[in-house]
Amino acid sequence: MFLQALIIALCYTGVQDLRGVKMTFFFFQVPAQTVPYCIILATMVSSGSPAAVPEQLTGIIAAHLYDFLTRLWPEFGGGPNLLSTPKFMSRLVTTPRIFQREYGTAVRPVGSGPGSGDAGRSTGASTGSVLPDSWKTRGSGQRLG
Repeated sequence: MFLQALIIALCYTGVQDLRGVKMTFFFFQVPAQTVPYCIILATMVSSGSPAAVPEQLTGIIAAHLYDFLTRLWPEFGGGPNLLSTPKFMSRLVTTPRIFQREYGTAVRPVGSGPGSGDAGRSTGASTGSVLPDSWKTRGSGQRLG
């Protein structure tokens, strides 16, 4: 019943971290954060009636509220995370520290998991650089001369 709202909500949530990136929607280059609205416009044009628009707008409102309550308010407003993930769900998706494989054992170092803050250090990416994002992932680079 709310499949279109779910699709729009997932799209809206997925593109929030891609601000400033250009994406292709059919044949047009659009900013990433406008893709959910382009989907709504394409639905209006292809269906001929705006009957599906309120359902899709419900998805955008739900995704915006989720993003605000779980990320924006705790990080920038200083408030608590009002929609925290249940512990059993977090344990389901946590990467184990020790992997037993048929050809050996792999041990992930402590503090190298997602959210540990050291992501990108091995690639030479820096946060205060004036380089565009595409150049930050190219490595530390060498000085000529």
